[in-house]
Amino acid sequence: MYRNGHIGASLAVYAPFGFLVTALVSLEAGLLGALGVASTAMVPDLDVRVPFVKHRGITHTVWFALLVGAAFGTVGLALGVRNDAATALLFGGVGFLFGAGTIVSHLLADALTPMGVRPYAPVRDDEYTLDLFAAANPVANYALLGLGGVTAAVALVAGEAVPV
Repeated sequence: MYRNGHIGASLAVYAPFGFLVTALVSLEAGLLGALGVASTAMVPDLDVRVPFVKHRGITHTVWFALLVGAAFGTVGLALGVRNDAATALLFGGVGFLFGAGTIVSHLLADALTPMGVRPYAPVRDDEYTLDLFAAANPVANYALLGLGGVTAAVALVAGEAVPV
């Protein structure tokens, strides 16, 4: 997929978390999370700018998702530790889900294309593809963007409607 498709996939995957964040914290926090996942949706494709790193290689694996999740979780933990241990663990968990979820959404979108992904490489060489449409298909990319945008918007509005 291209940028629009990946942003849509990240918003669709974020939608249930966005609902919870909005319901438990605020609409502003939910919107900030949506902006965050949309802005990090292309992180795995930074591999095309790194010499000697194969595209859809290591940055398109669950191992990379765990690494990014751990990095975001560490930041969340550090931010939460200012309050108390429970807040630190909550922030760390949310950070982990945010980071890992963004990478996993990218893998899911790429699995829609004929090239697919090998999410467990180099441990296992299983390839996953639904072979639905080419990554460059503009209709598919905009459709995924629209689907993700609508899904996230509905989730945030529904979260705002939940009485706390």
